[in-house]
Amino acid sequence: MRKIINATLSNLDEILNIYNEARIFMKNTGNPDQWKDNKPDENTLINDIKNKNLYIILDDDIIVASFALIEGIEKTYINIYDGAWLSNDKYITIHRVAKKIIAKNIMDSIVKFAETKKLNLRIDTHIDNKIMQHLILKNGFVKCGIIYLEDKSLRIAYEKII
Repeated sequence: MRKIINATLSNLDEILNIYNEARIFMKNTGNPDQWKDNKPDENTLINDIKNKNLYIILDDDIIVASFALIEGIEKTYINIYDGAWLSNDKYITIHRVAKKIIAKNIMDSIVKFAETKKLNLRIDTHIDNKIMQHLILKNGFVKCGIIYLEDKSLRIAYEKII
């Protein structure tokens, strides 16, 4: 049975292992640059946990995925290029999606869970992350344009109106 719950610091080692596995998977599937500097780093994940923004997905009580849901203005989303956001309404951003290779339908579960928050959803991904781009579109998001992270790296930005 699948459950989604807030992550705790006691889950941190397992969560770090999931992100390590995701980095290896991305590198092996044509996306070597997205998290190449061991991102998200441990401090980011700890802050997400302390702020109640990091979630884990459990299949039969085994952690199979992790992601962040962050409500409020994402500063890298203030400026969007080659397009526009679908709305100026409040939104939740989905960040830091990672899963064990064996886990299935994780993005579907994340989107369904995020939709219960009753706010529009936004997400971005690396231009080389073709797998995530496909999953984002499959889950009803619309490509809105390009955003740049603080380090000036480019991301494709999407929104889903709820």
